[in-house]
Amino acid sequence: MKSLDALDWIFISIYFLVLFGIALWVILKKNENTEDYFLAGRNVGWFVVGASIFASNIGSEHVVGLAGSGAGDKMPLLIYELHAWIVLILGWVFLPFYARSGVFTMPEFLERRFSAKSRWFLSLVSLIAYVLTKVSVTIYAGGVVVSALLGINFWVGALATVVLTGIYTVLGGMRAVVYTEALQAVVLVLGAAVLTFIGLDAVGGWSEMKATLGPEYFNMWRPPSDPDFPWPSLVITSTIVGIWYWCTDQYIVQRTLTAKNLKEGRRGAIWGSMLKLMPVFLFLIPGVIALTLKMKGELQWDTPDQAFPVLMSNLLPSGLRGLVAAGLLAALMSSLASVFNSCSTLFTVDIYKKLRPDTPEKKLVNIGRIATGIVVVLGIFWIPIMQNISGVLYEYLQKVQAYISPPIAAVFLLGIFYKRINQHGAYVTLVVGSLIGALRIILELAAPNLTPGSLFHTIGTVNFLTFGAWFFLFCVVLVLGVSFATKPQSNEQLAGLTYSTISAEDKAANKNSYSWKDIVLSIIVVAIVAWVMISFNGT
Repeated sequence: MKSLDALDWIFISIYFLVLFGIALWVILKKNENTEDYFLAGRNVGWFVVGASIFASNIGSEHVVGLAGSGAGDKMPLLIYELHAWIVLILGWVFLPFYARSGVFTMPEFLERRFSAKSRWFLSLVSLIAYVLTKVSVTIYAGGVVVSALLGINFWVGALATVVLTGIYTVLGGMRAVVYTEALQAVVLVLGAAVLTFIGLDAVGGWSEMKATLGPEYFNMWRPPSDPDFPWPSLVITSTIVGIWYWCTDQYIVQRTLTAKNLKEGRRGAIWGSMLKLMPVFLFLIPGVIALTLKMKGELQWDTPDQAFPVLMSNLLPSGLRGLVAAGLLAALMSSLASVFNSCSTLFTVDIYKKLRPDTPEKKLVNIGRIATGIVVVLGIFWIPIMQNISGVLYEYLQKVQAYISPPIAAVFLLGIFYKRINQHGAYVTLVVGSLIGALRIILELAAPNLTPGSLFHTIGTVNFLTFGAWFFLFCVVLVLGVSFATKPQSNEQLAGLTYSTISAEDKAANKNSYSWKDIVLSIIVVAIVAWVMISFNGT
């Protein structure tokens, strides 16, 4: 990799000056209450909401890993980047219920819909999952990227990024997060777009790239018998994970809850879905370009995950290289800022405030800041552990979503669409589902020591996509079975929280919150997703 020169450092310096200028402006605006600190006063416009959704999703490990998928013959994973249509489901289906209920967090919504027990359980599971996966993986991947880009020690890069991100997240709260993320999304998209354009020119265009690799390389649809990516399981499980991640996870949904109103929140989701289409072209294609150049003997890298940084350092001219480096740093910092703020929101609103309901608003904001600081420290402590985890386990962390999402997705989906689902069905499904997901993780790690053909060996070794699909079906049956075996909830308790209990007034308000433009833009997004799915068929 070529090292960054003086002009590159100028671009990076300008980026950081602007970034922290925005953060300082936000910090100087006082955060007097929890709504202001955790949800930016619920006064954010659609552009910032959508950009924040996109920037929260795209982390440094996401950028590098997606390019690695393009360079490593894992084209079926492209389907996870075509979840733009699921972001639309957040705006059109889920957000009206969240906005009407006035909640801060997803566990809080579960309490409104079901019971306090469901809220407590989801809060604890979410916090543990964030600290052990999102925070640790992002910090580890970020440390690797920063040290490679800037030519500095891994520890210096990781610690500096975590501390800098932690400072403006702690002081500025959600408002600092969403406004800095809007800038980061712009920088990231521009930088990656330039790299894709220059890269396609270097390989001689799309047709030349297809001719070099062969059309079959671009096939994202493998037969049902494929051991790694059978297409039926891929479609089902990726959709379940998508609904969990985009429609029920605090990390993403919190961005839409910052909007001024339902109209701005929905438009933010539509804008976010349009931005979500970009990673296919901005991050996956550069990986394919890097592989093409390697096959032509014009580029050299050892592992697919090195494809993006090597391509960037060798193809881009001075200055632009610094811009893309700033984009990667932006991706890392936005992901960290998002998870820091989500963790502090979950702890403060769902745990501390429940234990001490009379706590003054100003103190709750300070508790939120302390909680963020603790998460920062925990993330730093996890760095040496992540350094010792093999590449196989790092990839395995991506599979964990298939084991976490089915029970949560089943409870939220059925809870909104079917009022007969009650608090008992929801709680049992969350607890049993979490235990089964944990069991799968343990058995997968222990599989080499289990008797082949045994029940435990089968559960631990069955394809993770196939497991995820059957696991979701089990959760649906479980929540229905327990709910029908117990007493239903009253319509008064469910008012406005399910489709069949929405008042005529709320229906009218929802109808007035969108126009034909929102519908047309949503249809365009779905059409583009369908076009990409059809195009990547190996022909």
